[in-house]
Amino acid sequence: MAEPSTVARPYAEAAFKLADQAGALARWSEMLSALAMVGVDERVRAAAADPGLGHEQVAGIFIAVLAGRLSAEAENFVRVLAQNGRLALLPEIRAQFEALKNEREGILEAEVHSAFELSQAQVADLAQRLEKKTGRKVRTKVHLDKDLIAGVRIVLGDQVIDGSARAQLGALEMALKA
Repeated sequence: MAEPSTVARPYAEAAFKLADQAGALARWSEMLSALAMVGVDERVRAAAADPGLGHEQVAGIFIAVLAGRLSAEAENFVRVLAQNGRLALLPEIRAQFEALKNEREGILEAEVHSAFELSQAQVADLAQRLEKKTGRKVRTKVHLDKDLIAGVRIVLGDQVIDGSARAQLGALEMALKA
């Protein structure tokens, strides 16, 4: 069976193309985020898995829950996903859409894992340094990770910058074993 990211890619690209042509990237971002949240709700998942419901009825559930918050194109998108049995991929579709949107806007997502709570000033300073290093706008998401012992670990796209004490101890252990 294909990976969810592989199956989700054409849907994310189609949504991005629709949104880009309409000049509505931010609007589609909001709609896909709302759809993904509905898609992970246990009650909605249970209803979607009910073999007694047809794909139009399942799509109708998503559309009804978000009544008035979806454009006509987004409603059609939901119907296509339901028809192809791909509504469970909405979180992955949203993530890939966001990656395409960020690429278009020149934004990098940085996940900062810190052993301790960081102040707003520290996060801003870190973002500024990353922007200087990459030449692109950086949007940070900070996660508290007590397993790091001290320091930070930054995931920037496919690059990892590990300045944590855990990584330094691991490097020391490897050096001692060599």
